[in-house]
Amino acid sequence: MGSSSQNQDALIVASKVTKSFRDRNVLHGIELSIHQGQVVTLIGPNGAGKTTLVRILLGLLTADSGSVTHREGLRIGYMPQRVSIEHTLPITVRRFLQLANPVKPIEIDETLQKLNIVQLQHQQLVGISGGELQRVLLARALLRNPHLLVLDEPAQGVDLGGQAELYQLIGNIRSERGCGILMISHDLHLVMAATDEVVCLNHHVCCHGKPEQVSNDPAFLDLFGANVSPSLAVYTHSHNHEHDLTGDVKESGLD
Repeated sequence: MGSSSQNQDALIVASKVTKSFRDRNVLHGIELSIHQGQVVTLIGPNGAGKTTLVRILLGLLTADSGSVTHREGLRIGYMPQRVSIEHTLPITVRRFLQLANPVKPIEIDETLQKLNIVQLQHQQLVGISGGELQRVLLARALLRNPHLLVLDEPAQGVDLGGQAELYQLIGNIRSERGCGILMISHDLHLVMAATDEVVCLNHHVCCHGKPEQVSNDPAFLDLFGANVSPSLAVYTHSHNHEHDLTGDVKESGLD
């Protein structure tokens, strides 16, 4: 989002990105930009095209049309939604981090300490909990010393209390490292209050804006009450259009 002059300083810019699979339009005309030190949260229902967009942004998938531009020398740290681990594979958390990133031992030590998972380093990867695995995956992404951190469903498998702690940790990482962060979620209710920009995706960008614009919305207060934790916010919006069952925009019949 933003003007052409702003996009010149962006870490990554997607312009008019469109993607279809088997004649089904998954993404249409996507415009997105992320800057250094900015947190952008991408929300939307399951099947909205979020993962497809992320794969295009990472260069793992090619758009049918449009473009994605990376700042020269851009390093991206990617935390996937999930990883598939063979349960018979004997690999410790520390060894997993060593294999993923050719870094010095002290860098692993510092990252483990930062994420409060030092005690996990000698445990088998297959034996840790879902919330612990999310932190290990975040550690792996951080060890790339990224300019842009891409987090796909970072709170998946984490209880509500753990989610708040994880979101606070992500905010601290942005403050300390100054990296840009793109966070993806299917949850239309809970997003980080520290998010600078919220983008609602349902095959196209339905709407976008700053969380504080809706933090006092009656729907927000009705859902969470006046004493809701300031570390969490609700992003709500009203559309001037409707979607059909495939997610495409219905024709209104109005000029």
